[in-house]
Amino acid sequence: MTNIIIVLIALYTLITVFHVAHEAPKNILISEHHSRPEWDRNFALYEALTELGWLSGLALGVILSAYGFSGTSLILLCSSLNLAALITSLFLVEDPLLIFERRLVTIERICDFAHRGLSVASKALDGSPIREKMESENVSIFCAGLLLFSLGSSMLFTPLPVFFSKNLGLPESIVFGIFMFNTFGSFLGYVLAGERGRQLNGKAIVKRANLVRAVLALLLISTAIWFSSFTLTLAVIALLGMGIAYGFLLISALSLSMELIPEGKAGLFNALIGLGGALGCLLGTYTAENYGFPTLFLVASIGFFLSYVGFKTYTK
Repeated sequence: MTNIIIVLIALYTLITVFHVAHEAPKNILISEHHSRPEWDRNFALYEALTELGWLSGLALGVILSAYGFSGTSLILLCSSLNLAALITSLFLVEDPLLIFERRLVTIERICDFAHRGLSVASKALDGSPIREKMESENVSIFCAGLLLFSLGSSMLFTPLPVFFSKNLGLPESIVFGIFMFNTFGSFLGYVLAGERGRQLNGKAIVKRANLVRAVLALLLISTAIWFSSFTLTLAVIALLGMGIAYGFLLISALSLSMELIPEGKAGLFNALIGLGGALGCLLGTYTAENYGFPTLFLVASIGFFLSYVGFKTYTK
């Protein structure tokens, strides 16, 4: 154990690196073990279980802290749980027998595009009216939308605990409860996305979810300008709704990314999420400190709206 700040920062950085390193292989494993129609459901199942573990960990931390467990004891408990996860993964995680599902999806998309092209050309030669549009997908615009979504989320949520605790003067227990609503919303979003994965259009979801988060971010301005029990209730509802929208958006964006991002570059999804999160941390704290939280909520809302535009226009 150490209490040297530099060492703690270095250790936390290493933990974050190893945490992020498992994301791309996890996404590939889920994609290759299941056919395309099952991707949304299985991604949602994984994320829902992860969110449930996060909720359980938060609750356990609060309970153990209340009973007098020290920070050192809690870190040892976390280390033991990570060791248990490592041992369990050695027995339960298996590589797929064949690596072909993502390649098959790519081939299907190419064949579908070629079929639509031949259909349009045939109608043109016959003199028939053409009502179909030849749409191609721009991966760069999709990635820009993903980056803006992560940036807006990080800008909003990084300084938000300070807003509730310092600006509004709420006790820590109330702040914790407010964020529990947001986490529960994400869990609920994953569950709903998993149940309705086959019936939902992923391209439509990533657009609508960003639009919903943009509107809900604007609701938080009312709490910053005029604080009351009513506006606090609106803020809680907004965070719950943002969590639900996040669950739908993440699952749909993840499935779409496994289609669009070329083989061997699956980690680009998590790299963009991480880059957006880092930039959002810097911009969010700077904006809140120098221009106030109403401006922060407005800028975050604009970020979500620009992400909506990116996801709306990446298919042409």
